[in-house]
Amino acid sequence: MPIPVKPGDERRFSRLVRPEDCAAFDSGSVHPVYATFALARDAEWCGRLFVLDMKTEEEEGIGTMISIEHLSPALEGATVEFTSIADSINGHEIICTFEARCNGRLVAKGRQGQKILKKEKLERMFQSL
Repeated sequence: MPIPVKPGDERRFSRLVRPEDCAAFDSGSVHPVYATFALARDAEWCGRLFVLDMKTEEEEGIGTMISIEHLSPALEGATVEFTSIADSINGHEIICTFEARCNGRLVAKGRQGQKILKKEKLERMFQSL
């Protein structure tokens, strides 16, 4: 049974920065710090924690947007604490703000959105592509 979520509710998630989370491209490793793309992935996961509470067995979440300001580095081996706060819930869409902190220092902040749809609707949408 879905758990009600209201604006102001929070979800938390911790990430130990692993080698695969560090900045690297086809040209190789850039530096041993948490990459912006990995931060975005984990920020989306923290927002998805709301979706897991809100959806039914017949539903699934899909990301609608993410914006991220990467403000300071987090070294490989550090723990980054994410806090996602439900800003608004409009029908089946939830918009969250998030912060990522390492030892109390703000590493990143931003907004993230997800929509909850029937699995069959998502499947039809994917098949039409």
